[in-house]
Amino acid sequence: MQTHYLGRALESFSGYIAVDELYDGPFCVLSLVDNHSFRRLAYRVLEQGPTNKDIHSFLSDFKAALAGRGLVLRGVTTDGSSLYPEPLKDLWPDVPHQVCRFHVLKEITKSVLHAVARVRKELAREVPKQPRGRPRKDAKSQRRARQAARLKKRSGAEFEDRHLFVRRKLTRAQKRRLQQITRGLRQLRWVRAVMDEVYRLFDRRCRTQTALAKPARLRRRLKRFKKLGKTLDQLHGPTVAKALTYLDDTLLPGTSNAVERGNRRFRKMQKSIYSVRTAEHIRQRLALDLLREERAAKRQQTLKALHQLRARPG
Repeated sequence: MQTHYLGRALESFSGYIAVDELYDGPFCVLSLVDNHSFRRLAYRVLEQGPTNKDIHSFLSDFKAALAGRGLVLRGVTTDGSSLYPEPLKDLWPDVPHQVCRFHVLKEITKSVLHAVARVRKELAREVPKQPRGRPRKDAKSQRRARQAARLKKRSGAEFEDRHLFVRRKLTRAQKRRLQQITRGLRQLRWVRAVMDEVYRLFDRRCRTQTALAKPARLRRRLKRFKKLGKTLDQLHGPTVAKALTYLDDTLLPGTSNAVERGNRRFRKMQKSIYSVRTAEHIRQRLALDLLREERAAKRQQTLKALHQLRARPG
């Protein structure tokens, strides 16, 4: 089924693929999808965790299929896994390798929230210790109680509104709220400025080299806050540069949503079909999906013809 289906699917091959792995208990499903038509081109079910050799073998078989039909690969999109760079460099050294920008943004967002949590914990440590019970009536005790209440309220506000530091677009009310909770905390305002610059990185109107100059400016800004600079080390890695590869190729998709969609469909199927729990049953189920995809065009044509017949008068 897979051999027959691959020949039919490659008739309309776009030249751009997305590759990903899906884990299901002890098994792993490697999927390769056309990143324009969203059609699965190849899959492989492993009975253990994948290694670089498994990825190399899987991709080399697909390369042989392309060579046999005279087709050329123009771009590959994967997530940030370390399984793909070495096999891709060995098999297609001149083909652009795009890392899904959604995965990169997810890691940067986690780093930013971690930086905000670090500042919040520092504020919590500044809360003065107080004896049990109500504060005394003297001025010093009352002042310490007000200071403790103010710091606790501020720390709580930063926790409740932490999403404002990573939200892509803010309303006027949200901007005012952000100004309130970051008053006197310049490092948090820099964190929000960093997030705004990160979102501007993935603007299709600029080229990769232009976009790569922006992280350099961000690193210079963060040098004055050493603790936050260590927290946001994600901006310094090579993954950010690979996530901007698609800026130089208008046809190269910036995400691996094509293969992720098939993985989500598999997860949904696993919730209702409990018998698909062995390697052989997983292979059979994936082959059934390929059969349905192959017949999808004819099925849509048949449905369209039936609707036209029903719409005729008399």
